[in-house]
Amino acid sequence: MKVKGKHVIFSLVFLVLGYMLAFSYHLTKNEHNSSEITDRQWERTLDLREQLIDQEETNRELQEELNQKQTKVLKIEQQLSNEAQIFFNLAEDIEKYRMFLGKVGVKGEGVQITLADGDYDPEEENINNYLVHEHHVFKVVNELYISGASAIAINGQRLSHNSYILCDGPVITIDGYQHPAPFVVTALGDPDIMSSALSLTGGVKDQLVNDNIIFTIEKKDQIVIEPKLGS
Repeated sequence: MKVKGKHVIFSLVFLVLGYMLAFSYHLTKNEHNSSEITDRQWERTLDLREQLIDQEETNRELQEELNQKQTKVLKIEQQLSNEAQIFFNLAEDIEKYRMFLGKVGVKGEGVQITLADGDYDPEEENINNYLVHEHHVFKVVNELYISGASAIAINGQRLSHNSYILCDGPVITIDGYQHPAPFVVTALGDPDIMSSALSLTGGVKDQLVNDNIIFTIEKKDQIVIEPKLGS
């Protein structure tokens, strides 16, 4: 009975020991498997991090390339803007030259001057002393140009840079076309400046009045001057 009891005790001891060994093996195996999973995850994490770094480097390079292209586009836009401004200035200059040459009709504010022969004086021996002559018209035209007139016409006939005015008795000839008095001079420009320039004391108006010429001037809000004849 004692021997059997010892066998039973030893059996229980071995059983418990076996269980402990089995449990320890199982626990060690699980820890080993857990360690293997953790290592794989770490490797995956490192791989993803390297991919992220590579992608960030690629993005940085692309951003630098984009910045360079944007800078190039800005330079091209600036160049085009400068060229557009140059073309705009050229177009303005061409329009000014065409207006100066009398090639286009113009309209705007300005002045209208009328030069009429003086009243007949039977005591005056020389009739030319109260007629409007080309030099009277020249004085008015020159003063208008000096005071900023952009276009001038006489009796509706447009003047240009090479126009000529000749006196032929009671009429004047402008570029081959004759005009009788009174002579209506219309000028496009600032009416206040031109009117003041002509009306200065001792100026053009006083000189013509002293020559017995009837001189009148009006400021106009709207003056239309047609292109030069034959242009």
